[in-house]
Amino acid sequence: MKSYELKYGCNPNQKPAEIRIASGDLPFKVLNGNPGYINFLDALNSWQLVKELRIALNTPAAASFKHVSPAGAAIGLPLTDDEKKAGFVEDLDLSPVAAAYVRARSADRMSSFGDWAAISDIVDEATALVLRREVSDGIIAPGFAPEALKILKQKKGGKYNIVEMDLSYEPPEIETKLIYGLEFVQKKNSIIPGPKELENIVTSNKNLPDGAKRDLILALLTLKYTQSNSVCYVSNGQVIGCGAGQQSRIHCTRLAGEKSDIWRLKLHPAVLNMKFKKSVGRPERDNAKDLFVRKDATEYELKMLKDLLEEVPERLSDNERERWLKGLKNVALGSDGFFPFRDNIDRVAMSGVKYIAQPGGSIRDDIVINSCNEYDMVMVMTGLRLFHH
Repeated sequence: MKSYELKYGCNPNQKPAEIRIASGDLPFKVLNGNPGYINFLDALNSWQLVKELRIALNTPAAASFKHVSPAGAAIGLPLTDDEKKAGFVEDLDLSPVAAAYVRARSADRMSSFGDWAAISDIVDEATALVLRREVSDGIIAPGFAPEALKILKQKKGGKYNIVEMDLSYEPPEIETKLIYGLEFVQKKNSIIPGPKELENIVTSNKNLPDGAKRDLILALLTLKYTQSNSVCYVSNGQVIGCGAGQQSRIHCTRLAGEKSDIWRLKLHPAVLNMKFKKSVGRPERDNAKDLFVRKDATEYELKMLKDLLEEVPERLSDNERERWLKGLKNVALGSDGFFPFRDNIDRVAMSGVKYIAQPGGSIRDDIVINSCNEYDMVMVMTGLRLFHH
């Protein structure tokens, strides 16, 4: 098959719409549903991310995409009991593949509402059972176990989008994009960041343990498929905050930092032990947790909690928030472009960042390096910009 007809493009008024390939056959099969234009943008970007994570880190990987940027990405490491509870999977026996998706979705569960899931490995029954209980638009993977496919085909009244990707497919080295009738041509960004990109440590502290290297590689690869400007915080093999598409570097640093703080606060016992009314669904529980931990929640929003909870716990004091956030340590951070000012370093220090990878190349690199030294951080200059548009 050389083309696939779509219902419409980005918006319903944009017809006709299709995906087509210049030579050969399309490298995917639609096993269920009818994916749309944006679905495929998410599917093909997220597939590249998990495929390259699998290659770089040699472990199952997953991503949760919304509007052509990852809400989260992760590798298949075991979850703690608290992380299972936060992800509503304490009753499930998770395989590494399933754990990867739970961790990816747990980065920002509100943003992952109605996500596109990408899985690097064959989707097993455990992963399908996780997806069955979540609001998701579709999934892309290299294959599906029969029992997993049966479960997923029942989602959304039988309309859940399931795409099987050809694992052997390699795109042409030169890629093109048509905008306003004009064709843009460039070499594909085929580099997969790895240990080699982490060798140029420019700070006084040069202690970069293997776990930090893994997390920096995860951050860099996530940035490669995130709309720029972007900054990505990673903890223990899991994205915990991704700030995408901001015009200012400090704005995406703040946005991703705030998401990281919220991720940490949602692991607080007061949040984990919330008693919801039986009629309250999982999306509403995610919204309630977000409202509870946010300092800027309005009185109206806080009143909504009373309709969702059996009993509203006492909100966290400023001192308790600060104490709990101090438990967020040894975070790895990647940036797709250089840091132009030290304000970014001051902000990431507030969210437990210890390890940083960025391209370097600013006229103020020395100021940024000195600020890292003040915090005893380890900074790597990769020489590799990762803009994605």
